Amino acid sequence: MTGPMDTFDRALLRIRRARAAESYAEHDFLFREIAERLAERTADVRRYFELALDWGGRTGLFAEAAAQLAPGKIKHLLHSELSVDLARFGQAEHGNPVVVADEEALPFKDASLDLVVNVGTLHAVNDVPGALAQVRRTLRPDGLFLGALFGGETLHELRSAWLAAEAEIEGGASPRVAPFAELSDAAGLLQRAGFALPVADKDTISVVYDHPLKLMHDLRGMGETNIRRDRRRTPTRRATLFRATEIYGERHADSDGRVAATFEVFFLTGWSPAATQPRPLRPGSAQARLADALKTVEYVAGEPASLPPMEDKG
Repeated sequence: MTGPMDTFDRALLRIRRARAAESYAEHDFLFREIAERLAERTADVRRYFELALDWGGRTGLFAEAAAQLAPGKIKHLLHSELSVDLARFGQAEHGNPVVVADEEALPFKDASLDLVVNVGTLHAVNDVPGALAQVRRTLRPDGLFLGALFGGETLHELRSAWLAAEAEIEGGASPRVAPFAELSDAAGLLQRAGFALPVADKDTISVVYDHPLKLMHDLRGMGETNIRRDRRRTPTRRATLFRATEIYGERHADSDGRVAATFEVFFLTGWSPAATQPRPLRPGSAQARLADALKTVEYVAGEPASLPPMEDKG
Protein backbone atom coordinates (compact mmCIF):
# COMPACT_ATOMS: atom_id res chain seq x y z
CA MET A 1 0.00 0.00 0.00
CA THR A 2 1.31 3.44 -0.88
CA GLY A 3 0.53 6.81 0.60
CA PRO A 4 0.52 10.35 -0.79
CA MET A 5 4.25 10.76 -0.08
CA ASP A 6 5.35 7.45 -1.61
CA THR A 7 7.20 8.92 -4.57
CA PHE A 8 9.96 6.30 -4.44
CA ASP A 9 9.85 2.51 -4.52
CA ARG A 10 12.13 1.67 -1.61
CA ALA A 11 11.88 -2.08 -2.24
CA LEU A 12 13.20 -1.49 -5.76
CA LEU A 13 15.98 0.68 -4.33
CA ARG A 14 17.03 -2.24 -2.11
CA ILE A 15 17.20 -4.47 -5.18
CA ARG A 16 19.19 -1.90 -7.17
CA ARG A 17 21.71 -1.50 -4.37
CA ALA A 18 22.03 -5.27 -3.99
CA ARG A 19 22.77 -5.63 -7.70
CA ALA A 20 25.38 -2.88 -7.46
CA ALA A 21 27.10 -4.30 -4.37
CA GLU A 22 29.75 -6.53 -5.95
CA SER A 23 31.23 -3.83 -8.20
CA TYR A 24 30.19 -0.81 -6.12
CA ALA A 25 33.79 0.16 -5.34
CA GLU A 26 34.37 0.81 -9.06
CA HIS A 27 31.68 3.52 -9.04
CA ASP A 28 31.75 5.01 -5.53
CA PHE A 29 33.86 8.10 -6.34
CA LEU A 30 30.98 10.58 -5.90
CA PHE A 31 29.90 9.32 -2.49
CA ARG A 32 33.52 8.88 -1.46
CA GLU A 33 34.04 12.59 -2.18
CA ILE A 34 30.92 13.51 -0.19
CA ALA A 35 32.05 11.29 2.71
CA GLU A 36 35.40 13.06 2.79
CA ARG A 37 33.77 16.49 2.87
CA LEU A 38 31.53 15.39 5.74
CA ALA A 39 34.55 13.99 7.58
CA GLU A 40 36.27 17.36 7.23
CA ARG A 41 33.23 19.03 8.76
CA THR A 42 33.34 16.51 11.60
CA ALA A 43 36.99 17.37 12.22
CA ASP A 44 36.09 21.07 12.43
CA VAL A 45 33.71 20.50 15.37
CA ARG A 46 35.43 21.17 18.69
CA ARG A 47 34.19 18.08 20.49
CA TYR A 48 34.44 14.30 20.44
CA PHE A 49 31.64 11.80 19.81
CA GLU A 50 31.21 8.68 21.90
CA LEU A 51 28.73 6.92 19.57
CA ALA A 52 28.06 7.87 15.95
CA LEU A 53 25.90 6.44 13.16
CA ASP A 54 26.65 6.38 9.44
CA TRP A 55 22.97 6.47 8.44
CA GLY A 56 22.21 4.81 5.10
CA GLY A 57 25.94 4.49 4.55
CA ARG A 58 26.05 1.98 1.66
CA THR A 59 29.51 0.36 2.07
CA GLY A 60 30.51 2.66 4.94
CA LEU A 61 32.67 5.15 3.07
CA PHE A 62 32.39 7.61 5.96
CA ALA A 63 34.29 5.24 8.26
CA GLU A 64 37.33 5.35 6.02
CA ALA A 65 37.08 9.11 5.49
CA ALA A 66 36.71 9.83 9.21
CA ALA A 67 39.71 7.65 10.07
CA GLN A 68 41.85 9.66 7.67
CA LEU A 69 40.44 13.17 8.07
CA ALA A 70 38.96 13.20 11.59
CA PRO A 71 41.13 10.74 13.54
CA GLY A 72 40.16 10.27 17.15
CA LYS A 73 36.93 12.26 16.83
CA ILE A 74 34.62 9.23 16.99
CA LYS A 75 35.03 6.44 19.55
CA HIS A 76 32.40 4.02 18.23
CA LEU A 77 30.87 4.16 14.73
CA LEU A 78 27.78 2.19 13.70
CA HIS A 79 26.76 1.69 10.08
CA SER A 80 23.17 1.30 8.86
CA GLU A 81 22.27 0.28 5.31
CA LEU A 82 19.12 -0.70 3.42
CA SER A 83 20.78 -3.46 1.38
CA VAL A 84 22.13 -6.56 3.11
CA ASP A 85 24.61 -7.05 0.27
CA LEU A 86 26.09 -3.56 0.47
CA ALA A 87 26.18 -3.82 4.26
CA ARG A 88 28.21 -7.04 4.08
CA PHE A 89 30.76 -5.47 1.77
CA GLY A 90 31.01 -2.52 4.12
CA GLN A 91 31.49 -4.63 7.21
CA ALA A 92 34.17 -6.67 5.49
CA GLU A 93 35.95 -3.42 4.58
CA HIS A 94 35.86 -1.47 7.87
CA GLY A 95 34.70 -3.98 10.50
CA ASN A 96 32.24 -1.65 12.24
CA PRO A 97 28.91 -3.02 13.52
CA VAL A 98 26.26 -2.93 10.79
CA VAL A 99 22.49 -2.65 11.17
CA VAL A 100 20.36 -3.51 8.13
CA ALA A 101 17.63 -0.87 8.24
CA ASP A 102 15.67 1.45 6.00
CA GLU A 103 16.53 5.15 6.31
CA GLU A 104 12.80 5.76 6.79
CA ALA A 105 12.57 3.58 9.94
CA LEU A 106 15.48 4.00 12.35
CA PRO A 107 15.68 1.16 14.92
CA PHE A 108 17.53 3.14 17.57
CA LYS A 109 16.43 4.33 21.01
CA ASP A 110 15.69 7.96 21.67
CA ALA A 111 18.67 9.99 22.90
CA SER A 112 21.14 7.16 22.22
CA LEU A 113 23.54 8.70 19.66
CA ASP A 114 25.97 11.62 19.71
CA LEU A 115 26.46 12.05 15.95
CA VAL A 116 24.49 10.97 12.87
CA VAL A 117 25.98 11.36 9.39
CA ASN A 118 24.22 10.82 6.06
CA VAL A 119 26.37 10.50 2.94
CA GLY A 120 23.83 11.50 0.31
CA THR A 121 20.84 9.12 0.49
CA LEU A 122 18.13 11.62 1.47
CA HIS A 123 17.13 12.29 -2.15
CA ALA A 124 15.49 8.83 -2.28
CA VAL A 125 13.63 9.14 1.04
CA ASN A 126 9.88 9.68 0.72
CA ASP A 127 9.37 11.77 3.85
CA VAL A 128 12.58 13.70 4.44
CA PRO A 129 11.28 15.85 7.36
CA GLY A 130 9.87 12.73 9.02
CA ALA A 131 13.14 10.83 8.61
CA LEU A 132 15.10 13.80 9.96
CA ALA A 133 12.73 14.00 12.93
CA GLN A 134 13.57 10.36 13.70
CA VAL A 135 17.26 11.25 13.59
CA ARG A 136 16.73 14.18 15.92
CA ARG A 137 14.96 11.91 18.43
CA THR A 138 17.82 9.40 18.39
CA LEU A 139 20.35 12.11 19.20
CA ARG A 140 21.26 12.99 22.75
CA PRO A 141 20.80 16.66 23.74
CA ASP A 142 23.35 18.75 21.84
CA GLY A 143 23.98 15.83 19.47
CA LEU A 144 24.98 16.65 15.90
CA PHE A 145 23.54 15.76 12.51
CA LEU A 146 25.66 16.17 9.37
CA GLY A 147 24.14 15.26 6.02
CA ALA A 148 24.33 15.71 2.27
CA LEU A 149 21.33 16.31 0.03
CA PHE A 150 21.42 16.64 -3.75
CA GLY A 151 20.20 20.00 -5.06
CA GLY A 152 18.18 21.05 -8.09
CA GLU A 153 21.13 21.50 -10.46
CA THR A 154 22.17 17.85 -10.05
CA LEU A 155 22.45 16.09 -13.43
CA HIS A 156 20.68 18.97 -15.18
CA GLU A 157 22.62 18.13 -18.36
CA LEU A 158 21.36 14.56 -18.43
CA ARG A 159 17.81 15.49 -17.47
CA SER A 160 17.47 18.09 -20.22
CA ALA A 161 18.92 15.70 -22.81
CA TRP A 162 16.45 12.95 -21.88
CA LEU A 163 13.51 15.34 -21.93
CA ALA A 164 14.43 16.62 -25.38
CA ALA A 165 15.06 13.14 -26.79
CA GLU A 166 11.81 11.68 -25.48
CA ALA A 167 9.81 14.65 -26.74
CA GLU A 168 11.41 14.29 -30.17
CA ILE A 169 11.29 10.49 -30.54
CA GLU A 170 8.31 9.46 -28.44
CA GLY A 171 6.17 12.59 -28.34
CA GLY A 172 6.36 13.05 -24.58
CA ALA A 173 8.58 12.67 -21.52
CA SER A 174 8.34 10.11 -18.73
CA PRO A 175 9.29 10.72 -15.07
CA ARG A 176 12.94 9.76 -14.70
CA VAL A 177 14.62 11.91 -12.07
CA ALA A 178 13.91 12.42 -8.38
CA PRO A 179 12.59 15.85 -7.38
CA PHE A 180 15.54 17.71 -5.86
CA ALA A 181 15.50 20.37 -3.15
CA GLU A 182 16.53 24.00 -3.42
CA LEU A 183 19.04 25.58 -1.04
CA SER A 184 16.36 27.89 0.37
CA ASP A 185 14.41 24.77 1.48
CA ALA A 186 17.31 22.83 2.98
CA ALA A 187 17.65 24.59 6.35
CA GLY A 188 13.85 24.63 6.59
CA LEU A 189 13.83 20.82 6.47
CA LEU A 190 16.02 20.77 9.57
CA GLN A 191 13.81 23.30 11.34
CA ARG A 192 10.67 21.27 10.58
CA ALA A 193 12.38 18.22 12.06
CA GLY A 194 13.07 20.08 15.31
CA PHE A 195 16.80 20.75 14.95
CA ALA A 196 18.40 23.77 16.56
CA LEU A 197 20.94 26.05 14.87
CA PRO A 198 20.24 24.70 11.35
CA VAL A 199 22.72 25.54 8.60
CA ALA A 200 22.80 24.58 4.91
CA ASP A 201 25.62 25.37 2.50
CA LYS A 202 26.27 24.35 -1.09
CA ASP A 203 29.10 22.67 -2.99
CA THR A 204 29.18 21.74 -6.66
CA ILE A 205 30.98 18.61 -7.86
CA SER A 206 31.64 18.41 -11.59
CA VAL A 207 32.65 15.10 -13.18
CA VAL A 208 33.97 14.86 -16.77
CA TYR A 209 33.20 11.83 -18.96
CA ASP A 210 34.38 10.72 -22.36
CA HIS A 211 30.78 9.88 -23.31
CA PRO A 212 27.31 10.24 -21.70
CA LEU A 213 26.92 6.45 -21.71
CA LYS A 214 29.78 6.22 -19.20
CA LEU A 215 27.85 8.53 -16.87
CA MET A 216 24.78 6.29 -17.17
CA HIS A 217 26.97 3.26 -16.49
CA ASP A 218 28.28 4.89 -13.31
CA LEU A 219 24.77 5.75 -12.12
CA ARG A 220 23.74 2.14 -12.57
CA GLY A 221 26.90 1.01 -10.76
CA MET A 222 25.98 3.27 -7.84
CA GLY A 223 22.47 1.81 -7.67
CA GLU A 224 21.12 5.26 -8.53
CA THR A 225 18.79 4.52 -11.45
CA ASN A 226 15.11 5.45 -11.59
CA ILE A 227 12.99 4.24 -8.63
CA ARG A 228 10.01 6.57 -9.04
CA ARG A 229 6.72 4.76 -8.65
CA ASP A 230 5.29 6.63 -11.63
CA ARG A 231 8.19 5.65 -13.90
CA ARG A 232 7.53 4.13 -17.30
CA ARG A 233 7.61 0.32 -16.98
CA THR A 234 8.54 -0.44 -20.62
CA PRO A 235 12.19 -0.69 -21.76
CA THR A 236 13.84 2.46 -23.08
CA ARG A 237 13.85 2.64 -26.87
CA ARG A 238 17.30 2.34 -28.40
CA ALA A 239 16.57 5.31 -30.68
CA THR A 240 15.65 7.48 -27.66
CA LEU A 241 18.81 6.47 -25.79
CA PHE A 242 21.07 7.27 -28.74
CA ARG A 243 19.31 10.58 -29.39
CA ALA A 244 19.67 11.55 -25.72
CA THR A 245 23.43 10.95 -25.86
CA GLU A 246 23.64 12.99 -29.08
CA ILE A 247 21.78 15.92 -27.53
CA TYR A 248 23.94 15.69 -24.39
CA GLY A 249 27.07 15.97 -26.54
CA GLU A 250 25.67 18.75 -28.71
CA ARG A 251 24.77 20.88 -25.70
CA HIS A 252 27.51 20.11 -23.19
CA ALA A 253 30.62 18.69 -24.88
CA ASP A 254 33.90 20.58 -24.60
CA SER A 255 36.43 21.07 -27.39
CA ASP A 256 37.77 17.53 -26.82
CA GLY A 257 34.31 16.00 -27.07
CA ARG A 258 34.09 15.20 -23.35
CA VAL A 259 30.95 15.99 -21.37
CA ALA A 260 30.48 17.25 -17.82
CA ALA A 261 27.98 16.02 -15.24
CA THR A 262 27.02 18.38 -12.41
CA PHE A 263 26.20 17.25 -8.88
CA GLU A 264 24.93 20.05 -6.64
CA VAL A 265 25.27 19.01 -3.00
CA PHE A 266 23.72 20.75 0.00
CA PHE A 267 25.55 20.05 3.26
CA LEU A 268 23.22 20.14 6.25
CA THR A 269 24.15 20.79 9.87
CA GLY A 270 21.73 20.65 12.77
CA TRP A 271 21.92 20.14 16.52
CA SER A 272 19.59 18.33 18.86
CA PRO A 273 18.15 21.03 21.16
CA ALA A 274 19.86 21.49 24.53
CA ALA A 275 19.62 24.04 27.31
CA THR A 276 23.32 24.86 26.95
CA GLN A 277 22.99 26.09 23.37
CA PRO A 278 23.02 29.82 22.55
CA ARG A 279 19.54 31.33 22.25
CA PRO A 280 18.33 34.67 20.90
CA LEU A 281 17.53 37.27 23.56
CA ARG A 282 13.93 38.18 24.30
CA PRO A 283 12.77 41.49 22.79
CA GLY A 284 13.40 44.31 25.24
CA SER A 285 16.02 42.43 27.27
CA ALA A 286 19.05 44.27 25.87
CA GLN A 287 21.36 45.87 28.46
CA ALA A 288 22.84 48.53 26.15
CA ARG A 289 21.35 51.10 23.79
CA LEU A 290 22.04 50.81 20.06
CA ALA A 291 22.28 54.59 19.83
CA ASP A 292 25.13 54.58 22.35
CA ALA A 293 27.00 51.89 20.41
CA LEU A 294 26.60 53.88 17.19
CA LYS A 295 27.41 57.18 18.99
CA THR A 296 24.33 58.87 17.63
CA VAL A 297 21.20 60.56 18.93
CA GLU A 298 18.06 58.50 19.56
CA TYR A 299 14.69 60.03 18.64
CA VAL A 300 11.27 58.88 19.73
CA ALA A 301 8.94 57.81 16.91
CA GLY A 302 6.93 60.80 15.69
CA GLU A 303 9.27 63.31 17.30
CA PRO A 304 10.79 65.80 14.82
CA ALA A 305 14.54 65.50 14.54
CA SER A 306 16.59 68.62 15.23
CA LEU A 307 19.40 69.22 12.77
CA PRO A 308 22.78 70.56 13.91
CA PRO A 309 23.36 74.25 13.14
CA MET A 310 24.80 74.98 9.71
CA GLU A 311 28.42 76.18 9.69
CA ASP A 312 28.75 79.75 8.42
CA LYS A 313 31.33 79.74 5.62
CA GLY A 314 30.76 83.30 4.59
